[in-house]
Amino acid sequence: MKYSLLDLAPIPEGGSARTAIANSVSLAQFAESQGYHRHWLAEHHNMPGIASSATAVLIGHIAAATSRIRVGSGGVMLPNHAPLIIAEQFGTLATMYGDRIDLGLGRAPGTDMETARALRRNMSPQDTFPQDVMELMAYFAPHDSSRRINAIPGVGTEVPLWILGSSLYGAQLAAHLGLPYAFASHFAPEMLEEAGEVYRRTFRPTAELEAPHFMVAMNVFAADTDAEARFAQSSAVRAFAELRAGTPGPLPRPVERLEDHLDPGWISVAQSRFTISAIGSEATVKTQMAALLERYKPDEVIVNAQIWDHAARLKSVEIGARVLRALGAEPSV
Repeated sequence: MKYSLLDLAPIPEGGSARTAIANSVSLAQFAESQGYHRHWLAEHHNMPGIASSATAVLIGHIAAATSRIRVGSGGVMLPNHAPLIIAEQFGTLATMYGDRIDLGLGRAPGTDMETARALRRNMSPQDTFPQDVMELMAYFAPHDSSRRINAIPGVGTEVPLWILGSSLYGAQLAAHLGLPYAFASHFAPEMLEEAGEVYRRTFRPTAELEAPHFMVAMNVFAADTDAEARFAQSSAVRAFAELRAGTPGPLPRPVERLEDHLDPGWISVAQSRFTISAIGSEATVKTQMAALLERYKPDEVIVNAQIWDHAARLKSVEIGARVLRALGAEPSV
């Protein structure tokens, strides 16, 4: 089992997009030193608290600042883009940084519908996601003289594709195409168990992937004490509640008492998103992680932590790596 890191490039309250990008570079460099296998960035648009909208650009920036860790998307929201454009972007990244680039693909727009219209210009009523994924696969394949349109750079780079999802749809598609599958259980935990079972049971081996590879996203808020970890997590709870209320903003500062800042109903709704989480001291996190790993048996864990204070986030990432290694996860070297 490998362990990896998901980074939403959070813009902290009181900071800026420049702050967020500098923090992401620092985080990736630190994650590399801690044995994390991948550092993935997620595409979002029109979000005041997320600085990874130009995902491919930021991936290139972070790949240039690191040397070993794989860097990629978790994910690129494919409905927002022509497959050829994504193939050229990630083909260019693979040409520059070799076999360190991953392309995780999501089916959702990653934003509100008004912003989606601004991104796409032409809204198609049809779901072309499976066809778009297969088109991408063809662009990365070795040169074929019969193919009239090629991604240059891109052709022959064989950039590894992942399907990302939070439902059975993505699990079924990944299994059908013989691709690795990452489940977004860090914010949509409800169907995690069923999706993993469907993916593994229906997986069709390919030359590129002989056996299913199931990644589980997990929130980790680790600190010296349980109280410090809950304090750090309060930022993510507030951010999720604000998003659901239609008032997203920068990642809020942590607070001692959520009830002084949020209605109890919103606290309950937000906390329900954190069931696939490990929150507490190192000992507490180890107990919680062990239970999650035993239940879901992932081939890889990708850790997410929306923590306002950068130093506290690095500390959480360090503790998370140490715990995962103690539980049998294999560091990347």
